[in-house]
Amino acid sequence: MKRRFLIILSLVLMLTSCGEYNKVLKSNDYNLKYEYAKKAFENKKYTQAHTIFADLVPIFKGTEKGEECLYLLGLSHYENHDYLNSGSYFKQYYTQYPKGKFTELARYYAGYGYYLDSPEPQLDQSETIKAIEELQAFLDYFPKSDKVAIAQNAIFELQDKLVLKELENAQLYYDLGNYLGNNYESAVITAKNAIKSYPYSKYKEKLEMLILRSRFKEAQLSVDEKKEERFRTVVDEYYAFINDYPNSESRKEADNIFKIADKFLNHK
Repeated sequence: MKRRFLIILSLVLMLTSCGEYNKVLKSNDYNLKYEYAKKAFENKKYTQAHTIFADLVPIFKGTEKGEECLYLLGLSHYENHDYLNSGSYFKQYYTQYPKGKFTELARYYAGYGYYLDSPEPQLDQSETIKAIEELQAFLDYFPKSDKVAIAQNAIFELQDKLVLKELENAQLYYDLGNYLGNNYESAVITAKNAIKSYPYSKYKEKLEMLILRSRFKEAQLSVDEKKEERFRTVVDEYYAFINDYPNSESRKEADNIFKIADKFLNHK
């Protein structure tokens, strides 16, 4: 009986709440709507909050309430995990109020929301790039913010995601081999470009090893007149790799590649 009573009470409270919300939504008392929206936000009713804040932004435009409503509109979408819309409103806020009360947080949440919304590496990375740009802008504008470390770590993670995508692309070229052309050269170019763009990525060692493998396969499969030049390139890449990663897990494979290349060059 007690459980049944609690269920009925919850339903009554929910219906009462919905009735109050609908009444406020239709009201022309904008101060009432403002207070209700703030209370809804505090109570984590973010859909109710952003619906009312969206109505209030043009009403209170040019006032302190208008500024706060626009920021809380973005934050309501953010808390609702709608990062695309939240980013749009945060950008509207910091563009409209470049020195506003909430500008630092608006810039931070715009970037961090895109970071949270960043897709898996194999998918289109437009949102990842947007997240990096927004977070970097936040760091540029607020280098002393207490959220600097969080933003920097997010940028590093996002950059690694871009590098991982390039690593996967380079690996695909390597796997294609000489199918319809010299894909080993494409693997090398893709990997080198990734290293140049993100020299401190955690995937740098894997990229450099893939370059060595690609150069080696390219040399092995070359026509005779190109073998010597290409095996010399293999040796150069080997020394570059072991200088950077003398204790690499791939050291044994790298050493075997060098032995084959060195044997060819000294017994040709």
